[in-house]
Amino acid sequence: MINEVIKKNGVTYGVMIGIASALVTATIYAIDLNLFTAWWMGILGIVISLTISIILLSKTKKDLNGVFPFKDAFTTYFIAAVIGILISTAFNIVLFNVIDPGAKDTLSEIMIKYTVGMMQKFGAPAASINEAVAKMKETNPYSTFELLKGSIFAMVISAIFGLIFAAFFKSKSTQE
Repeated sequence: MINEVIKKNGVTYGVMIGIASALVTATIYAIDLNLFTAWWMGILGIVISLTISIILLSKTKKDLNGVFPFKDAFTTYFIAAVIGILISTAFNIVLFNVIDPGAKDTLSEIMIKYTVGMMQKFGAPAASINEAVAKMKETNPYSTFELLKGSIFAMVISAIFGLIFAAFFKSKSTQE
């Protein structure tokens, strides 16, 4: 059975992560769709998520009076991460497939132009660029299916971060 403090904090902070992610997405959407290709926006999203996660684990360890085994630290982080990812994915599905389906086509074109520019900058041959563009046109990363697929990938990455954070935040063993 999961400790109530772990469950409560994981859910509360997971909702915070999800809302923060949705707010970042909504802000980018409202300001300029081209910001979705800005590397620093991706970094900003990661920093916000990691900051909330660190606060979550610090608070939970304190709430548990410093007794925070690896499993509990991982569970706390992973609950928050999964809830945050699910909220963010649900928001993206609604935004890009219900509210403004045209935005996903615009974003797809922006991503293609960005990719072509980067590939040209790195001296990729025209054949490689054409092949990459053809592949990108086959799928749209903002379709419901691709967003759900991306959320599974995000959960796997979150599990890796969770293992790292759990190792860092776990309480020190009293057995020597």
